[in-house]
Amino acid sequence: MKKFKYSLDNKRYHTLNYHLKEKYGKKTFKVSLNANFSCPNKINGYGCIFCSKLGSGDFAGNKSEDLITQFNNVKNMMEKKWKDAYYIGYFQANTNTYAPLNILKEKYESILKIPNVVGLDIATRCDAISDEVLDYLEQLNKKTNLVIELGLQSIHEKTLKLINRGHNLECFDNMVKKLKKRNIEVVVHIINGLPFETKKMMVDTVKHLNSLNIDGIKIHMLSVLKNTPLANYYEKHKFKILTKEEYIDIVCTQLQYLNEKIIIHRITGDPKIDDLITPHWLTKKFCVLNDIDKYMKMHNIYQGDKAD
Repeated sequence: MKKFKYSLDNKRYHTLNYHLKEKYGKKTFKVSLNANFSCPNKINGYGCIFCSKLGSGDFAGNKSEDLITQFNNVKNMMEKKWKDAYYIGYFQANTNTYAPLNILKEKYESILKIPNVVGLDIATRCDAISDEVLDYLEQLNKKTNLVIELGLQSIHEKTLKLINRGHNLECFDNMVKKLKKRNIEVVVHIINGLPFETKKMMVDTVKHLNSLNIDGIKIHMLSVLKNTPLANYYEKHKFKILTKEEYIDIVCTQLQYLNEKIIIHRITGDPKIDDLITPHWLTKKFCVLNDIDKYMKMHNIYQGDKAD
């Protein structure tokens, strides 16, 4: 049986676990942080219609605690299992380049001073990186292992307007090119199951990302959360929610078209159960992961099979 070259555990796609082990030589964790940033797209507490008030930081640190305390809380737990690990500071909640440069420097570099921190992973938006910040990120990338995560969700302009994304595809593409020109690693977030999108539209999003030479991707399933604009929209329109089987089929097709060198940072979501309206199958994350593996094996699928 063929063994996929970018996996340590018989996965048929390029796993983050493989990438981190190859790069750092030992167990490496991302430590999720909440630096209490806001978002330029937020109005009345909300931005994109699917976003909770925590700004995609539901599993990040407690913003009432300073960053070092947040970091150490996670580190202390991890050390019980792996005493000699490396760490990556993951600025996860909201838009983590949306602040004056001096504040960004103070927050980022406070984490880099912690022993065994080997890099930073900064989640942000394509319309929230000024030229000044871009120049700083270029310098930061020379000092540490830097990853910039950009939300896209979909390449389709109609969808971007519907979800109140606040930018168009051209803005996103231009920022990816600017970051790649500076040799900065780029990871892109997409969402499957957005209202009224077809399987072809979702696959086309992945095909487009291939052309941008991105380094990694996070694939999410749309989750309808309580107290969000999406919850109200769903109540009114009852748009189709993907079944687990449909989601797995779409993801596996996307993987076939995705260049095998692109790292899969995430392949499903894990929303907070108490906040979730639908789909409930998302709460069984490991079942979804296992079923993706089974589907790929059954259909003899590997990442990049159909990539140009």
